[in-house]
Amino acid sequence: MNTFIVKVSAFWDSEVDVWVASSDNLPGLVTEASTIEVLTAKLKAMIPELIELNGVESGNKDYIDLYLITHRHESIKVAG
Repeated sequence: MNTFIVKVSAFWDSEVDVWVASSDNLPGLVTEASTIEVLTAKLKAMIPELIELNGVESGNKDYIDLYLITHRHESIKVAG
């Protein structure tokens, strides 16, 4: 199976309650969503379009592999 790999980093922005995603290896990929599931759906639609729009050479690949790396930090108030 021939695959083209897109690595996406996402972090939780607690000030606006959204996941913010971007990619270093696919120009123009910046988006946000309220949940990881919505974010993943948006990425699945965006990535093939951006590959085509940017003229990114994906060769004779049959699939695009999405590696979604997430980071979320929360502060928890300690009772007492």
